[in-house]
Amino acid sequence: MLKQRRLAAETVAEALFAAERAIDAAIASTAALAGLIPEQRQQANLSAMIGQEALMTTIQTMGALGAAREGIVTTHRHLTTAQRDMGLSAVSFGDGGYKQGPEDKPGVPTGVFTLAADNRNAA
Repeated sequence: MLKQRRLAAETVAEALFAAERAIDAAIASTAALAGLIPEQRQQANLSAMIGQEALMTTIQTMGALGAAREGIVTTHRHLTTAQRDMGLSAVSFGDGGYKQGPEDKPGVPTGVFTLAADNRNAA
C-alpha cells in the first residue's frame, strides 16, 4: 500500500515539476518577445504605432502567464498538503538539490526520493 502511494505521489510530482518548468519557460520566452518588439521597431526606424497592438497583447499574455504561475504554485501547496495527508510527509521528490524557499521558510532539501518514516498512522 505504501509503495502504491509513493508511486502515485512520485508520478504526480514529476508532472507538477514539468508544468512548473513549462510555465516558467513560457514566461521567459514571452518576456523576450515583449522586449524584442519595441527594440526591433526602433532598429527598423518605424513609427511607435507599428506593432503597438502586438506589444499590448504580448503584455496581456505576460499577465495571464503570471496568473498561471500563481495557480501552479497554489497547486504545489495543495499537493504538499495531500502528500502529508497520504502519510508521506517525510518523502522528498525532486533532483536531490537544495531549493531556496520563501523568506519565511529558508531552503528545503529536495532529496531524489527518500523516505524517513511512514507517518500514516502517526498522531
